[in-house]
This record gives sequence, C-alpha cells and structure tokens, in this order.
Amino acid sequence: MLGLVFPAKPRLADAPIDAITPQIIAQYRDKRTGKVRANREIALLSHIYNMAREWGITEKENPATGVRKNKERPRDFYAGPEIWDAVYRGAASELRDAMDLAYLTGQRPADVLSMRATDCVDGHLQVAQGKTSKKLRIQLETNNQMKELGLLLRRLLQQRKDRGVRNPYLITTEDGRNVTALMLRLRFDGARKSAAEQALGSQDKLLAEQIRLFQFRDIRPKAASEILDLAHASRLLGHTDKRITETVYRRVGEVVKPTR
Repeated sequence: MLGLVFPAKPRLADAPIDAITPQIIAQYRDKRTGKVRANREIALLSHIYNMAREWGITEKENPATGVRKNKERPRDFYAGPEIWDAVYRGAASELRDAMDLAYLTGQRPADVLSMRATDCVDGHLQVAQGKTSKKLRIQLETNNQMKELGLLLRRLLQQRKDRGVRNPYLITTEDGRNVTALMLRLRFDGARKSAAEQALGSQDKLLAEQIRLFQFRDIRPKAASEILDLAHASRLLGHTDKRITETVYRRVGEVVKPTR
C-alpha cells in the first residue's frame, strides 16, 4: 500500500503502490481545490516513488513524471512605505527589530530569527540559509563607514547587554526571551490588524485592504525590489540565478528614462 494521507478527496492513501497511474494523479490534480497545494503534493508523490524505486519497493516507472502541474502565479504584493510605516508604528519593539533585520539582510523569516550574536564576526554578519544551506557574509561597513545593518547590529548587541540576555539570539523580547516563529506571527498579526483599523478610522479603505495583505515574508521581496542593482539583490538573497530574483522577488517596475 502507498500509505500516504492527502488532505483532500479523492485520497490516495489506500491505493497499492503499483496501482497509481499518471491518469489517476491528473484526476487528483483536477479535483483538488487547492491548486498550489496539489502541485506540492504531486512533487512529494514523485519523490516518494523515486525513493521507493531506489529501495526496491517497486520497479514501476514514476507515475508522476510528466504529469502537468497547475499554473502558479508568483505573489506580487509589494509593501510600499505607507504600508510598512503603518504596521511598523504599531509593532512591539522585538517585531520592529525583526522587521529591520529582515529588510536590511534580505533573509527569510526563519533565518532572521536564528541569527545569533556570535554571527557578527570581523565586520560581517555570517548567514547560513536554512532552506538552501547557502552561506553569506554580509558587510557591516564599507570604507570605514558603518552601514545601516552595522548600526542595527550594534544596537541589538548593546540591547542584549542592557537586558542581561542569556540566550544566543539577536531578536529577543524586552524580558530577554528569544522570539519564536509563533511569537513573531502573533505580534505581526496584531500590528497589522491595528494598522488596518487605524486606516479604516481615517476612511482609507484601500490602504486598510493593502495592509491586510502584508505578510512578514513580503519583507524579503521588498528588500530585493528596493535594491537597484539586480546582481547585488540576487547575491544578497542567496540566489544562484538572477532570473529568480527578477521574476519572483522584484515587485516594482524597472526604473527607466522618459522619451525626452
């Protein structure tokens, strides 16, 4: 038996491993209401079949090979200054620190929360990306002039001393606890809700709608979008292919000159 439990019907959990065909997977794809999730589940199924073939559980060809995926549109939300400032104003101090660190480094939320005081070495912030294992050294100063990231890290390190923080992480609460992913989400959700309510109170329904769309993960593409040099943005995000940065993470139009 295949032994998988998918979150929607028709389920494939009870199907013998050699009974699954490309047609069955295509039917599952078409009936799955979550189109993006369907793509992820087909990719998982493909991986499982590849492993099963390696382990000798089946000799059948991978039935997921060649099955068409649902079309996906990259998220194109851009948190402009008005949206950013609205959420930032109502954020707890640790959320502001996390937002600043995420923006200035261009890293994923999980990597931001895992940054440690000891990662600041020889004028660089050392980053090991959890998703790709890509290693970066982000400069904290150039030509003996401290960059904004360097100033932020100096403040965070001093803040640790003032608070008597014992855990190793840079992003901590006022009472010295490290900020977890759940804590970050709850604080961001609260600041976003408050900002949207204030916008509604000012009769700005459009701004309120845009604020509600803002997610912490949008900070990474915001950083990529606001760096004019595409190559620089790609290196900071840890991409090996600039096209990924350009097509997925750049969410503002290209700067061009007028006709005259």
